[in-house]
Amino acid sequence: MLEVNALAVAYGAIEAVQDVGFTVEEGQIACLVGTNGAGKTTTLRTISGLLRPHRGEIRFRGRPIHHLPAHTVLALGIAHCPEGRRLFTGMTVEENLMLGGHLRRDGEVTKDMNRVYELFPVLGERRTQRAGLFSGGEQQMLAIGRSMMARPKLLMFDEPTMGLSPIMSQRILGAIALLRDQGTTILMVEQNALAALTLADRGYVIDLGRTTLSGPGRELLADPRVRAAYLG
Repeated sequence: MLEVNALAVAYGAIEAVQDVGFTVEEGQIACLVGTNGAGKTTTLRTISGLLRPHRGEIRFRGRPIHHLPAHTVLALGIAHCPEGRRLFTGMTVEENLMLGGHLRRDGEVTKDMNRVYELFPVLGERRTQRAGLFSGGEQQMLAIGRSMMARPKLLMFDEPTMGLSPIMSQRILGAIALLRDQGTTILMVEQNALAALTLADRGYVIDLGRTTLSGPGRELLADPRVRAAYLG
């Protein structure tokens, strides 16, 4: 579904991504793991059209997309659930969800909003409350729900469990696995390499802006290089 080839992205004179390449197969969870500053978030931001590469190529279902603006990438079927959630905290749950579906013209926005409430019942119970009143875990649920409202073919998550308790982290990762099982392809960046690679169909290790290792998630878990670098 997604192909990233020899991607290079710079912030001014600083090259944050130098040579990243990976593929995401339809119906799977692919995960990027690596240390802070490795280039993972930059890679997701480039895929979603927020940044432009100065070298390399990104293809979605065979179509080059690395030159397209973010709203066009979203319309093609790629949604991005960003690090830090980035909710409109002064707006209600329902208003945040409606914004997630603002490009939709198919008349089924309400149906998908109810799907979000089924996945995260607390959002349905508190749909008229402002997002800023929610806990970190509840805000992450809402950020996921907002991304779902675009009805994406590929949903990208950047650090979905950051700052959450172990119990809430497991609940969020379980929801992501359920979305995969329901037909949404997932690309995820996650600092918790053990949880990420246990969940992922395929994993990629990003180090200093380059893809250094790849393989099925559970095989990477057994790789001594990965265990030494990311699992202690």
